Amino acid sequence: RTFGNENQRAAACACALRSMVIVTMQRTTTVMSRPASGTSRHMRTAPTALHTKQKAANAAPRPDAHASRRDVVLQTPLAGGLFLAALFDWGASPRPSGLGVTDYGSGVKSLGLCPATKNCISTAEAANDMNHYVPGWNYAPEDGRAMREQVSQSQAMAELKEVVLSTNPDKFTPTIVQETEDYLYVEYESPTFGFIDDVEFWFPGGGKTNVEYRSASRIGESDGDVNRKRIKALREELQKKGWKSVGFY
Repeated sequence: RTFGNENQRAAACACALRSMVIVTMQRTTTVMSRPASGTSRHMRTAPTALHTKQKAANAAPRPDAHASRRDVVLQTPLAGGLFLAALFDWGASPRPSGLGVTDYGSGVKSLGLCPATKNCISTAEAANDMNHYVPGWNYAPEDGRAMREQVSQSQAMAELKEVVLSTNPDKFTPTIVQETEDYLYVEYESPTFGFIDDVEFWFPGGGKTNVEYRSASRIGESDGDVNRKRIKALREELQKKGWKSVGFY
């Protein structure tokens, strides 16, 4: 599925939430009857994917609700309240593990890779991974800004923060969660349901002026290119300050 906006992403979450509501209704009402003997529930799982350097975990299976039971659930006031409450709380999903810069030893450091789902982009991915790879940035390219002025990493970080806080494509609200001299972690929250996207920026340093980044949605299987549009909007603002992409994007 492709989530072009919040309503589409919410619709996808609703599929999973139905199962939660059904379980609750089984415990709180006797209106619903058990399925007839021999009736089966079809289970659906996302395929296992092995990409680049990591193996994505299988998506948890979710049952499809029986049609008549689903009708009862959706027509029951209690279920409706639980359904909406769960939907609005869905955006507050736990912060994912594995954020930050990973040190692999021998001087090799990197931001995290992406899962198999198409709702994440990262400069750490292999260049031939068209679903997840994006090129990094340079805040003082030798054939541009560096010819006119010297730019420190701290100055570049300040420019990045300014652009992050003043640019909100798709009306997602940015909040800086963590900042060090070479790392910036930002949570972007959608305006209605509170869906969270995690965005990281890293300045490798070492005499270089490049910037790596990763942008990922916490839930769903696709994002309608929300992460790519966000990064593109940030890049276009940073280009006005002399930054440059180090690849085609």
